Amino acid sequence: MTSKALNVPAVALGTWAWGDSGEAGDGYFGSRLSASGLREVVEKAQSNGFTLWDTALAYGMGRSESVLAQSLSGYDRSEYQLSTKFTPQLAGDGDDPVADMLEQSLNRMGTDYVDLYWIHNPSDVARWTPSLIPLLESGKIKHVGVSNHNMEEIALADRILGEAGFRVEAVQNHYSLLYRGSERAGILEYCREHEVRFFSYMVLEQGALTGRYSPANPLPEGSTRATAYNAILPRLQALTDRMAAIGEDRGASAADVATAWAMAKGTTPIVGVTKANHVDGLLRARGLELADKEIAELEALADTADVDTRGWWEKEM
Repeated sequence: MTSKALNVPAVALGTWAWGDSGEAGDGYFGSRLSASGLREVVEKAQSNGFTLWDTALAYGMGRSESVLAQSLSGYDRSEYQLSTKFTPQLAGDGDDPVADMLEQSLNRMGTDYVDLYWIHNPSDVARWTPSLIPLLESGKIKHVGVSNHNMEEIALADRILGEAGFRVEAVQNHYSLLYRGSERAGILEYCREHEVRFFSYMVLEQGALTGRYSPANPLPEGSTRATAYNAILPRLQALTDRMAAIGEDRGASAADVATAWAMAKGTTPIVGVTKANHVDGLLRARGLELADKEIAELEALADTADVDTRGWWEKEM
């Protein structure tokens, strides 16, 4: 019964910021994202083999899904993969909230199937997971993933799907040099052993690990990112300086090194892309091999920084 194994590019493309309203100062990034600018992102990504697009109803309440579909128009459906999510906290009160939310996503994205469908946040795994089975059977969903789930929840979801001949094929958690909860909890090891793809989000910690920001040049005031990260920038300086130095030797940036680190750990980073030159960084990261010694050094510097970047939506792993 199981469909063919999940096969994805080295990096997935995140479209969380595509759900912004588009008005300057109004949205997570206060960014002005234009249709032509995003189309340029899509063309550059697609032509370089970055063909997995990660979105969710929760990103701008459907706006990200709609904007993504517009940006992909003209491409054959077989040329890209769509990853979107069922968010329990936004479930409707119909007979089948999972199928209902999926239907809304399919309509917005102008497609009849999703390559990868996630249970976005754990909220009663036993309640929501069984609803995925008929959707897998009908082909509306090709593969299932769970996001922000701990070890116990991943295993339970996998057991429920297993009774129908399916399985959890992907896990998506916050994972970066600064936040390695999934590694310490044994989730990365579980994924390796069970051939489950681990997707790491926030590998750049919303910009704090790009090397572009420092105590002298903090994140844009008034943004949610500034509130979360500006106070800890002094403690990240040694780490981001070392990342920049490692990158410099190879014609890459600190951000590319952060992404390459996540790949070296056997994970598939989900990196937010809003500009075509972001794709250049992913190309550099994809070709960047870090030595074991460099990985150990970066992790030691990250541990020394001793910061907690767990999001308000996350529980301990």
